[in-house]
Formats: sequence, C-alpha cells, structure tokens
Amino acid sequence: MSHGFSLTDDSWLRLPPAAGGPAQEYSLRTALLEAHEFGDLVVELPTQRPAVFRQVLLAVVLDALGRPSDEREWMNWFSTRRWSGEQRGKLEAYLDTHRGLFDLFDPVQPFGQVAGLCTAKGETKNAGLIVATAATGNNVPLFASRTEGDTFSLSPAQAAHWLLHTQCWDTAAIKTGAVGDPKAKAGKTVGNPTGPLGQMGVALLVGTTLFETLLLNLPVGAPPTSADLPQWRRREPDDPRSAGTPQWQERAPEGLLDLWTWQSRRIRLFPETTDEGLRVTRVLVAAGDRMPHTPETEPHTMWRVEPTGSRSTGRSKGGTTSPRRPLRLQPGKAAWRGLDALLAPERQSREAGEKTSGFATSKLLDQAGALAPDLGEAYPLRVELSGVAYGNQSAVIDDVMFDALPLPLAALEADSDVRSALLEVAEQAEQLATAVNHLSADLRRALGSEPIPWDRGQRPGEFVLHALDPLVRRLLAGMREVEDLERIEAGQLAWEQLAWRRSWEVADRLLQTVPVGAFVGRSVSQGEGKPERTHRVSLAEASFLKRRAQILHRADAHRRNCPTPDNR
Repeated sequence: MSHGFSLTDDSWLRLPPAAGGPAQEYSLRTALLEAHEFGDLVVELPTQRPAVFRQVLLAVVLDALGRPSDEREWMNWFSTRRWSGEQRGKLEAYLDTHRGLFDLFDPVQPFGQVAGLCTAKGETKNAGLIVATAATGNNVPLFASRTEGDTFSLSPAQAAHWLLHTQCWDTAAIKTGAVGDPKAKAGKTVGNPTGPLGQMGVALLVGTTLFETLLLNLPVGAPPTSADLPQWRRREPDDPRSAGTPQWQERAPEGLLDLWTWQSRRIRLFPETTDEGLRVTRVLVAAGDRMPHTPETEPHTMWRVEPTGSRSTGRSKGGTTSPRRPLRLQPGKAAWRGLDALLAPERQSREAGEKTSGFATSKLLDQAGALAPDLGEAYPLRVELSGVAYGNQSAVIDDVMFDALPLPLAALEADSDVRSALLEVAEQAEQLATAVNHLSADLRRALGSEPIPWDRGQRPGEFVLHALDPLVRRLLAGMREVEDLERIEAGQLAWEQLAWRRSWEVADRLLQTVPVGAFVGRSVSQGEGKPERTHRVSLAEASFLKRRAQILHRADAHRRNCPTPDNR
C-alpha cells in the first residue's frame, strides 16, 4: 500500500498566532507564505527548533529567494515585515516545482531519506531509535513502563521532526551497515561522529514573528553557487554528493544550503496504517556524510578563538593549527554566564584593530549588531541557545541544554556602555558565587574539615547564581530601551542592591548551620617558620562581607551614604 505525506501541503508545523493564542499545525506552504502572521515555532524538544529551521525553513527561503547581498538590502527585506508580492510568488513557484521532493513517504525520493535502504538481513529497528528522549537498547530501565520490544508509534508530523533532529543531533559510534555502503563491515559502520549540531552550541535568533525570525537567521552575502544545493536537489545516483544513495563521503560543505541540510545519516522511515491512522513504527539509521570540521561559514554558533598575540594551542587531527573552534554549551550553566562569548562582536573589533578576547560571537549576532541602528535599540531580540551533552564515546545523550535570553541590541556594539555594564554584571555574579564558596571553605576549615572539592558535590556558590538568575534576566530585558549612561548606572545600582541581599541570604544560611565549635575556631600550621593561621566563624564572615563590598561597590557606596539599621 502506498502512503503519502507532503511536507509542502500537509499540516506538521505547530505555530501560534503572532498576536498570541493556541498553536495549530500548518503546512510548510502556509507557514512560509503567511510567516508574518505566526509566532515562534512550537516543538516537542527545544533542539528540534534549529533542526527544522536549518533543514527546511531557512533552506527553502535561501534556495528560492537567495539572500540579501548586504545589510542595506537585508533591511529593505525586513522593513516590510512580510514577503513582498515578488518574493511570495517565488516561494509559491518553488514549492510547486519541488513539491514531489517533499513527500515524506515517496517510494522513489522520500524526503530526507534513502529509498529502499535496507540491511543484508532485512532488519529494522524500533522508531524510538530516532527519538532523543526515548531510551532504547540497553538504556531502557529494568522496571520501565515499556520494554525495547514494545511498539513506538510516531505520527507523520512527529516522524518528520525527529527525522530532521536525527540528521542534526544523532549520537556517534557504531551505526547499522546498509546494503550499498562500501565501507560497512560485518553489518555495521564504525567511526561515525555525532550530527553536525552536536559539536557546537547553537544560537538561534528569534524575532516577534516567524517572518522576522527567518530573516534574523539569514546571513547576508553572495547568492549560493551552482554546486551549493539543498539535500532534496542532490538525489541523482551518479552524483558523488548524492544524498539519495547508501554511499557517503567525508567532505566539506559546498555552502550554506549544503551545510544547513547536511545528511549526517542515511535513514529510512517505515510507515504503516494503524487504528490511529498512518504511523511510523520502524526505522533504519545508517552512516551518512561526515564533516571533517565545522566550517567558519557556520552562522549559528559562537567561537573560541586564539587571543591576538598568544601562542596557538588548538590543533586539528592533521596537526595543523586550528585557531577557531565552535563553542559548546556547559550543562547546568545559564546562558547569561557566557555573555563574554555572546557579546564579542568580531567584525567591529577587527575593523578597529583591537585584540580579540578569546571569543567571537556568531555571524548572525555580529550581523544583528551592525543592524542595530536600523532595527532600533528597543527591538525585542531573543537568543535561544541549545546543545546536547553526550555520554560514553558520544554514543548516548546525557543531557539536552536549552536557554533563552532577551538581548539588547546595543550590547552587540563593541564600544557601547550597555555591553560594558552587562559584562560587569555577569562577572559580579560569578565573583559573588566564588565569595560564597570561599566562605563555605573557611567555615569547614573552622570545623577541621576540608573544603568541598571543586569537581564534586554541589557548592553553595551555585545557590547564589540560582538566586541571581531572575535578576540578571530582568536587567537584560530592561536594558533594551536604555541609552544614556545615567540610566545605565541606575540600573546597575538597582541590580547590585538586589544582589547584595540575595548573596547575603545564601551566606546567612551557611552561617546559621555552623556548629558552636566553629566559633572557637582552629589554628592551622602554615609550615616551618610561618605563623599559624586561625579559622573561625567571625573571621570567615568578615572576609565574605569585605569581599562582597568590593564586588558590589555601587551598593556599598550607597549604603555608606544612606545607612540602614541592618547593614547586612
């Protein structure tokens, strides 16, 4: 029985109205043509969002319309807040021309898959294999509500999302060996890296409508070359770069379209008709194209770069110097704690001849900073950061990371007061966490214990950062409409006053739990010929209060000028 599900005309993208309201499913055609009427894309897992944008939405826009050649042309596109009549006509014509290439279950050219992909023995696997949140194989808990043998059923819309997600974020190591893969041995292919997005932290820019989000993630530049094609237009069997055969290559992307629609796996979905309708219950995932390294044309990641004038330490597998590496996200670390990387406008620093700081922001954030005067300082830009932390040999997913930040456009300007203020705030938060960790260490020494190791257990400084998190986010949103230095200083003073209280609340909880013996203290030898060092509660508290006053110097000066009964 033949099955059909057209991504072009069948509903599979969940989108809410731009004015607010419940999300509904729409087709690719409706989502793109009426992009100005929709809000942010709704997905099951945050890491699906960049996968859908890169593998489908952005790639269709770029292939159908090209891209603005410079910031002035980009602003002309953006200023209308919707597609022009000519652009809308080109999109419609493109979707009509290539409609057959977007059929998820086409028997000859299924979207994002290889028709007829199979193993020598005809094995398939549970559809849960492509669902990042589903435990499979040996990872299924012993007393879980389901077993590896239970059917995992996906609707066509769900299967499309997880198909795209697998191409971007799949785990590494051994994959099933497919018939026609000359590098498969004993029914398997080894040495597979993770999906391309798994090797970096992804920064997706979000506007007020889907249309604005699409343009914010469209870098300016020359139009795609004739060799740079999306995967659905690379299906000829005699093309060595074909995505429609079991054979794969290790190569660099030809351009943005090739990069965004990179087929890191050869996949086949097996649909069947059930009582619930058309469902995907079995899949086959085999080795796909391998990217030797993340190209510098990648627009959706921040970079770790060698600071100007330093000795290069990063080297690639071939031993050649690699001064630029994608920046990965760290589990449990809020996005604002990485503002030094987010707010590192490389273009302006390079033009001014300044030294690089060791980080470079993404090309799209750099572009947004250059467009700030035209967009307006109050534009409500949001940055969504997502990433995956892999486990043993990158063969399992340990954690999925996601965070979203309101980001003032003024902060993307290298010499702006807003940028300096926000970087200072982030540094102050880290310093307060360190001060509380030192307080904890001193209190433990007063009891004759060793401090908590930095790589074990939960240190109390994390509670400080957790308490400061909503304050930093509120400040980021508030700085959008601030321009003059006086208001920036007032915002920093308000932040420091709140941080003063929050940090003391955490420190006070530590002091309240200290046994009486710690007030007497302990003397510790510093070595021969050196005086003993005494650790007691009063000294630890005084040291913390002094350090806090140094960190939050504005709040300290304000309290000295306007003293209160409780000077804590």
